[in-house]
Amino acid sequence: MLTGDMLRRSAARFPDKPAIIFRGPEATRRVLTYRELDALANQLAHALLALGLPKGAKVSMLSRNLPEYGVVFFGTARTGLVLNNVSILYAADELAWVLNKSDTEVLIADAQFADKVAQVRGQCPRIKTVVLIASQDTPDTVRFCDFIAGQPSTAPQVPLSELDPFCMTYTGGTTGRPKGVLMNHRARDVTAHTVVVEERLTPEDVVAIVTPLFHVAALNIMFQPAVLIGATSVLVTPWSPEAFMDACEAEGITAAFMVPTQANTLATHPKFAPERLDTWTKLSFAGAPMPDWVQRELMAQLPQLKLTQIYGQSEMGVIAALPAHLLPAKLGSVGRQPYNVDMAVLRPDGTPVAVGEIGEVATRGDNVMIGYYGEPEQTEAFFKLGQGWGLSGDVATIDADGCVTLVDRAKDMLISGGENVYPKEIEDAIYGLPEVAEVAVFGVPDPKFGEVPAAYILLKPGMKLAEEQVLAQCEAKLARLKRPRLIKFVESFPKTPIGKIQKNLLKAPYWEGRKRI
Repeated sequence: MLTGDMLRRSAARFPDKPAIIFRGPEATRRVLTYRELDALANQLAHALLALGLPKGAKVSMLSRNLPEYGVVFFGTARTGLVLNNVSILYAADELAWVLNKSDTEVLIADAQFADKVAQVRGQCPRIKTVVLIASQDTPDTVRFCDFIAGQPSTAPQVPLSELDPFCMTYTGGTTGRPKGVLMNHRARDVTAHTVVVEERLTPEDVVAIVTPLFHVAALNIMFQPAVLIGATSVLVTPWSPEAFMDACEAEGITAAFMVPTQANTLATHPKFAPERLDTWTKLSFAGAPMPDWVQRELMAQLPQLKLTQIYGQSEMGVIAALPAHLLPAKLGSVGRQPYNVDMAVLRPDGTPVAVGEIGEVATRGDNVMIGYYGEPEQTEAFFKLGQGWGLSGDVATIDADGCVTLVDRAKDMLISGGENVYPKEIEDAIYGLPEVAEVAVFGVPDPKFGEVPAAYILLKPGMKLAEEQVLAQCEAKLARLKRPRLIKFVESFPKTPIGKIQKNLLKAPYWEGRKRI
């Protein structure tokens, strides 16, 4: 199914039903019905097509969770252009790099980030059009409302295929820079159907969107399935336990996706009130392992709440799910493959592991990405097993029931508050300081975020460097979640015979007696 058809069909079935309810700061509330969302998406599509861009040209979206995000998502899907979802957490240097690397020609941005856009625009000569979601005019930009004004509200007639590239998300890379995960319509269609089935979504659901729409978890694993089935999406912006409980009471929230940090924060909040959440019956989570105690606490406090753990990646969508009826027996597992996806735990030669044997999680099927945009070598490495298998980089075991339990991450990635953080990107930023000889970044446990970055630094002989200088460098180069929370200056590093720093030895004291996967 084409992505644009998901909205078209729901608009035909439920024209006057709220598609998006926006609950923003200072009690602001906006509602878009399915009829209105469909019409606005068409107007946005016509406005983009009027720019005369070739098929496959890139449109980047930099925004908080606003109703316009839904308009842009489905509108761009009807044009043959490719929507690039950009993290609002990027520092200016990271933003400029991603906009250039993705070959962005149109940038649609939330006015809250107007200063950052102005800061990087001179570094992005390919961008000819900047559209701001704003109430006032800004030099060298066009307001979103003016951009689509006067455009037809009927669907544009653009020949499209399910295999056409449709969207892109930049995910952290072991090479030190994010990689653009390029997906076609069919891949996102598969994931949307997976979620509807595994999370038991229905048209009657009222779905809270509490994670950023620039991330696949909110956009493709909650919002897109909600529109597919004709449910109502409630954008809770910004997230807080209080805002979520308010939304549950006011809007009758029935379903939500949360990263474990959010569920933890909610369960431990001093004003946590189960009676305010009595409509909430479905919670799905992913992004990092959910502590067992948090799951048990939520199940005890909210007996009506059914928990579904999902596991996947930007490159492959959802490839495993652990539904509520398998709890608590399979607590600790990430579940088994969905009905429409192939998933396996494989040896390096591509053969399946035996029960209990460690291997790498892999998947194949229509759910898998086209490739990393402009990164042929990394794309080849992802598909190196052949026969359509894409490698996750996660090692795991599988039991006799087909349930997978993660053992470790083959890459050095750490997950902080549900977001992927890659040490090499942080190391590269710190290496920008001339005093630094060597640096090793790794994850250390944190009660709120699960794990946070730590940086061990070896200085060049005779050099001096203060912790404040390192932090200032990271603040200038990196998003907040990537900045080290622990900095230690060392005299030497333990190394392998070939000179590789043994991070496992550095990490061990921090993780002693703790489970890390």
